[in-house]
Amino acid sequence: MNNIDQLIDLMKELRDPETGCPWDIRQTSASIARYTLEETHETLDAIDRGDAINLKEELGDLLFHIVFHARIAEENNEFNFDDVVEGIVSKMTRRHPHVFGEGRGKKLDEATIMEMWQAIKRAEKADRPTPAFGADSSELAAIHRAERLQHQAAEVGFDWPDIAPVLDKLDEELGELRQSIESGTLDAIEDELGDLMFVCVNIARHHKLDAEMALRRTNQKFIRRFEYVVEQMKSAEQPMNQQQLEQMEIFWQASKPIVG
Repeated sequence: MNNIDQLIDLMKELRDPETGCPWDIRQTSASIARYTLEETHETLDAIDRGDAINLKEELGDLLFHIVFHARIAEENNEFNFDDVVEGIVSKMTRRHPHVFGEGRGKKLDEATIMEMWQAIKRAEKADRPTPAFGADSSELAAIHRAERLQHQAAEVGFDWPDIAPVLDKLDEELGELRQSIESGTLDAIEDELGDLMFVCVNIARHHKLDAEMALRRTNQKFIRRFEYVVEQMKSAEQPMNQQQLEQMEIFWQASKPIVG
């Protein structure tokens, strides 16, 4: 028995109505969805930190969730883990004709490969019912959904041709946010803040960057710099409070060339 089969059998035992774990037995795909998302973020965090040991552990946790969802579906007579594997192998084989198909061996640039990928993807979906715009991204985190919505709009031509008008839109939305803040109306501030964030995602997309990864990078940068500030304040025997903001800002600026 290989390791995957052991994991599948383990999940089967955990879900056994008579002898399994009560918590695992009562779960549904909906109830564990947020934990699946947590495990995904923990995997990304291990990658961000370059921690191979923790990455191995987090990939295992993520794989456990994939098997968990597949087991629930199998109990509902929908599909099983083998169907999941067969489906992704078939899809990846179909979408890489330059590796597995007639185009095997041809040297293609990434732009051509991406165009071919999108064409194959559109052909796959041609016979499927067209969902309402945005329906296939309703469960995504907001930043990922914004990216998906923009990609879908761009596929039918609703997109700026270059970054210049996007940056103009950024200035426009920032001005509107300033006005809403001056008005003091929380609903207006929330609305304009959302617009500004949506444009920031658009900037990332135009540069073929992942907005989520950009924000994660900034989070890590903030952690490094703030930890430096805390260490320096402790060394200087200064309390951490609003009255010491000027001193903390000095240490913050000093942290940039030191910790990045």
